[in-house]
Amino acid sequence: MAISKKKMQELIDRREIALNAGGKDKLEARRAKGLMTARDRIMAIFDEGSFQEFGMHVQHTCHNFGMEKKQLPTDGVICGIGLVAGRPVAAFSQDFTVSGGSLGAAHAKKIVDLMEFAARNGMPVVGVNDSGGARIQEAVDSLSGYASIFRQNVLCSGVIPQVSIIAGPCAGGAAYSPALMDFIIMTEKNSNLFICGPQVIKAAMGEEAPLEMFATANAHATVSGNIHLVAKDDKHALELTAKLLSFLPSNNMQEPPHDLSQPVVRDYIPELNDIVPENANAAYNVKDVIAKLVDNADFFEIQEYFAKNVVVGFARIQGVVVGIIANQPNFKAGCLDIDASDKAARFILTCNSFNVPILNLVDVPGFMPGLAQERGGIIRHGAKMLYAYAASTVPMITLVMRKAYGGAYIAMCCKEMGADMNFAWPTAEIAVMGAKGAVNVLYGKELKGIEDPKEKAEKAQKYMQEYSDKFESPYQAAGSGRVTDVIEPAESRGVIAMALRTVLSKRATTLPKKNGNIPL
Repeated sequence: MAISKKKMQELIDRREIALNAGGKDKLEARRAKGLMTARDRIMAIFDEGSFQEFGMHVQHTCHNFGMEKKQLPTDGVICGIGLVAGRPVAAFSQDFTVSGGSLGAAHAKKIVDLMEFAARNGMPVVGVNDSGGARIQEAVDSLSGYASIFRQNVLCSGVIPQVSIIAGPCAGGAAYSPALMDFIIMTEKNSNLFICGPQVIKAAMGEEAPLEMFATANAHATVSGNIHLVAKDDKHALELTAKLLSFLPSNNMQEPPHDLSQPVVRDYIPELNDIVPENANAAYNVKDVIAKLVDNADFFEIQEYFAKNVVVGFARIQGVVVGIIANQPNFKAGCLDIDASDKAARFILTCNSFNVPILNLVDVPGFMPGLAQERGGIIRHGAKMLYAYAASTVPMITLVMRKAYGGAYIAMCCKEMGADMNFAWPTAEIAVMGAKGAVNVLYGKELKGIEDPKEKAEKAQKYMQEYSDKFESPYQAAGSGRVTDVIEPAESRGVIAMALRTVLSKRATTLPKKNGNIPL
C-alpha cells in the first residue's frame, strides 16, 4: 500500500521542525556571529551523507510550570551515528537554541541510549557540550538524568574512546560528564567550564573570581589541567577530534589503526647525535628528539600547556601508533612533580585502555624537591605513575637519553616496572643520584677536612669522575641486563621501530580482581 500524501506531508513537516529546532531566526543569529549550530556541528563530525539520527522526534514529558504547553523539538540534543574517516562513531550535540540546551529526563535518556548503543557496538562517542545546565522545571528528574549519564560514562570508560567538546557553557553538575570522559577539547572563545560561577563564589567565599581566572580554555589548559586540547573555534575542535580518533581503536578489543604495510627501515639520523648537549646540566627541547623519531615529524601533543616538564602525545613510528611520554629538560629541568605525575599517569592508563604501545623518553634528574611538593602529596601523586606503568599490559619501550636518577628512573618505566625493551644512549646516566650529590654523601667528611680550596675542588672532581665511570655508565646497567642495548642516538628511530614491530604481539594479563586501588 502506497503511503498517503497526508502521511508523507506529516513526516516532512515533523522533520522540518526538528531540523530547525529553536527556530530559524535563532539559528541564523548564531551563524551570523560565526558560531555553528548544534546540527552544523554534528553534521561536520561525520563523513558526508553518513549521519543517521537517533531520537529526532523525542519530546519532553514534563508537566510542571506550564511546560506541558511548550514544544522542545529534539528536546535540545541531537544524537546519532555516522562514519569518521570510514569508521563508525556515535555523537551527540546539545542545542542551545532549544531552551538553552537545558537537560531534562528525555534529553538525558537520548544521550544514555546513544552511549549504550556505542558501547554495545564498539564505537567511540563524541559529545558536544553547549548547555545552560539542568532544566529547573524538571527538578529531580533532571538531576537523575545527569546521574544516569555519569554512570554510563563510567561504564564506557576503558571500553570505547569518549571525547568531549566544550563549545559553549558547561556549568555545575554538567561539567562532570566531560571530566569522566577520556579527552576534553575546549574552544578558546564562547565556552566556559566550571562548577561554581563568580556569583556563587562571591556569595559563599567573598572572593572576586572572574570567569577568565578559572573557567576558560586558557585557565583549564595551563592551571587546572582539566582539558587536553584547545581549539580556535568549533571547526578546529572537530578537526582535532578527527585527528585524535585517527590514533585510537574503535574499542578496547581492537588494535589501534597501525599501518603495518610500511617496511621497517633501520633509519640513521645523524642530527640525533647532536641534540643532547655535552654539558649534563644544559637544557634542550625534547620535542626536537620526538620530531626526529616519529613519522613526518607529526606529533599530536596532549595537554601541551599543562605540567610542561613532561610531554605526552600520540604519533606513528614507521606506521605503528605509539603514545609518547617524555621528560622535558628545558622546563623545571625535566623533574617530575605533582602535576607532571598526574598528567603522565592518566596518559599511560589511557594508552593501556586502548592497546596503544608506549614509548618513554627519559632525561629526569629526580622528583621535584621542596616543601610545597612534599605537603602537596608528591608521594601519592608520584605513586600514580608507578601504578599506571605496573598495571599496564601494552608493549612498552624505554629509551634513556641522559639523566635517569633515583625514584624518577623507576617512575619512567625501567625494566622492572614492565618495559619490554630498554635502550640507552652513551650519554645516559643511570644511578641513585648524580655524581655531585653522591660525592657529598660518600666523601663529604673527607672533603670537609681539606682546607686548601684548590685541592678540595680537584679531589671532588676526581671522586665525581670515578663515580660517573663506575655507577652512572649505561654499560653497568647493560652489563646486568637492565638495559637491552646501548645505541648510538642516530640509530634510535630504526631500533625503536624494529622493537615496536616485535612486541606488537605481546599478550600479558594481570591477576584477577574487581579493580586495583590506585593512590588517588
